[in-house]
Amino acid sequence: MKMRIIETISEMRKVQKEWRENGESIGLVPTMGYLHEGHLSLIAEAKKRCSKVVMSLFVNPLQFGPTEDFERYPRDMERDSQLANESGVDIIFAPSVAEMYPHKMKTTVVVSEITDTLCGASRPGHFDGVATVVSKLFHIVQPDFAFFGQKDAQQVAVIKQMVDDLNMPLEIIPCPIVREPDGLAKSSRNVYLSEEARKQAVVLSRSLKQAEADYQQGLQPGEIKERAMSLIKTQPLADIDYVELLTYPSLKPLEKFNGQPFILALAVRFGDTRLIDNKIFS
Repeated sequence: MKMRIIETISEMRKVQKEWRENGESIGLVPTMGYLHEGHLSLIAEAKKRCSKVVMSLFVNPLQFGPTEDFERYPRDMERDSQLANESGVDIIFAPSVAEMYPHKMKTTVVVSEITDTLCGASRPGHFDGVATVVSKLFHIVQPDFAFFGQKDAQQVAVIKQMVDDLNMPLEIIPCPIVREPDGLAKSSRNVYLSEEARKQAVVLSRSLKQAEADYQQGLQPGEIKERAMSLIKTQPLADIDYVELLTYPSLKPLEKFNGQPFILALAVRFGDTRLIDNKIFS
């Protein structure tokens, strides 16, 4: 079947209802577009598990702060459509802002506690916007599975918590971070980096590798965090937003290792571009 682009909620609901009646399983890959290999890896995983794959393409204004990059967030529908089609997506669901938010929202989905740290602390209201739009997408598409990249590990934790708390009838599938050959995590925002910033940004993955070695050598959480920060600070353009060692997925402070999974999470600006990266230790 040829890939379709659907722009209205009513049409998307009609199609998913027909699929359901035919016994199809539905996978949803939520994106804000400007696709890269990370997104394509989510599509590939969705195709393994589901007979039909929907990729949503929507730059969600609710998750951007007033000084953030909503207007300049990269968009290229033609390119995205070609990549999605080549990857085997059945439907791109690409609603307009007016379609998703025809009037001022009076309802917001708020996930507490695990949004108090990391990007939740430095970007107030961000995860309220994420949880709200993802909840809307789940209700519209009604997928059996939804696929999210582990690069935004806090987002994965937030969405899983929402699905669990609200008994939403689907499974969240986290997928591994996809990296450039030099280690930089794939991100739509990488296009903003200057040539020099791009070179220096590799320090993020280097600091994660160093942390892994430090952990294996028996260093304590405070030491690992400090060494990661020191390495990042060797790059002149690096402006640290946060470097945190926390339990995962509960995202509580980690003072000593006790066998539970934990995450080293980074957010660093290189010029005007804010990049995130992480490693989960389990």
